[in-house]
Amino acid sequence: MTDDLSRLSSSAYSQALEVIASVEPRIAEATRAELADQRASLKLIASENYASPAVLMTMGTWFSDKYAEGTVGHRFYAGCQNVDTVESIAAEHARELFGAEYAYVQPHSGIDANLVAFWSILAHRVEGPWLEKAQAKNVNELTDADWEELRRELGNQRLLGMSLDAGGHLTHGFRPNISGKMFHQQQYGTDPETGLLDYDKVAAKAREFKPLVLVAGYSAYPRRVDFAKMREIADEVGATLMVDMAHFAGLVAGNVFTGDEDPVPHAHIVTSTTHKSLRGPRGGLVLATEEYAPSVDRGCPMVLGGPLSHVMAAKAVAFAEARQDSFRGYAQQVADNAKSLAEGFLTRGGDLVTGGTDNHLVLVDVSKYGLTGRQAESALLEAGVVTNRNSVPADPNGAWYTSGIRLGTPALTTRGFGHDEFDTVADLIVEVLSNTQPGTTKAGGRSKASFVLADGVADKVKARSAEILDKHPLYPGLELV
Repeated sequence: MTDDLSRLSSSAYSQALEVIASVEPRIAEATRAELADQRASLKLIASENYASPAVLMTMGTWFSDKYAEGTVGHRFYAGCQNVDTVESIAAEHARELFGAEYAYVQPHSGIDANLVAFWSILAHRVEGPWLEKAQAKNVNELTDADWEELRRELGNQRLLGMSLDAGGHLTHGFRPNISGKMFHQQQYGTDPETGLLDYDKVAAKAREFKPLVLVAGYSAYPRRVDFAKMREIADEVGATLMVDMAHFAGLVAGNVFTGDEDPVPHAHIVTSTTHKSLRGPRGGLVLATEEYAPSVDRGCPMVLGGPLSHVMAAKAVAFAEARQDSFRGYAQQVADNAKSLAEGFLTRGGDLVTGGTDNHLVLVDVSKYGLTGRQAESALLEAGVVTNRNSVPADPNGAWYTSGIRLGTPALTTRGFGHDEFDTVADLIVEVLSNTQPGTTKAGGRSKASFVLADGVADKVKARSAEILDKHPLYPGLELV
């Protein structure tokens, strides 16, 4: 930020906190504490970032007070002309940013975006033809039995997605998730030796299972995906290709992923969050071809409630920021920094799933330290390093305790970290893991949750972290009084 913008931001946030404190001072204090904690921590959660003051401020407006179910020009509430303007601008920026035919900016989250996509595919591929067939009977005269037939058809379709332990997401058909209950689902994994996607095996599974929906994309797969091959597989079996790019949308927007690694030219529907590597507000996004646009446009009221107009406005600001040349430099640095972080682990004897990375995240197998992912996550947090535990392929500890930690570079790249800083980060993490032992259970056995971090290690790591963090302040020049 420039000095003038820093002064304006400082004044705006200080006054806003005064207003909040006049009603509930504990919330104002928690807000101040959150900024202090984020400034003092090494944030390495791959799904988190730092939004700009412009994006953050856009969310705190009276657009929050407006109901606007429906779509631009077709609302169920009066007085939505300004919401129409905001949504149109956000959609325009999203189309231009990603080169998409159609953009839907109403989803409140990535899960909502995926639900919109799933039901849009079902409506387009199942409901539409079924209703056309039913027209001969007149839709208004359809019986309960007729609608029950449709519900059976909608609820018995097949979905093939990446398994959770291979790097997929809960919403890609994981049985406890709604996606695993909506669909008759199966999952594809990765090669047990390399941890990499085997497209021939994915194709073979698709031929055997014949899914209506083939889901690509990931939340913990540290490599790029060939979406042209995934489209070939989908076309061969007559499936709709849906790509969830929530994690790597910023790398697509910043032209780090191009050609076959850019999902937008290849997928029928692409979903995303607008935070993570895209560095916007917490929210969701759906991109689609014109063929699927009418179905996606029914997201509200089909799946969603009233759109969050203040968040759509913030999405417009974030998309505008991502269209600037500086964002392309940022996105490339995110990928470069991930490689530096991976190299830092490998030179110190760390075990990485797939042996490295070529996107924004690194997945560390902590088994060699005798720890579960939960123990590693907790020990690192005690030392001021914020990560999240994550499953590794064929994880013996399951999805709760896990055997890995997932690390991402988007947030610290926003702060200005480069190669040397991420090498140091790898060193700090290895120091914590190497000096952590599993705790014991009440029965005297080996615990999967508790841990013992050697004396002095947390303070040492925090002191070394502070040296780097002080050189790269978060929201530089922004001071709260």
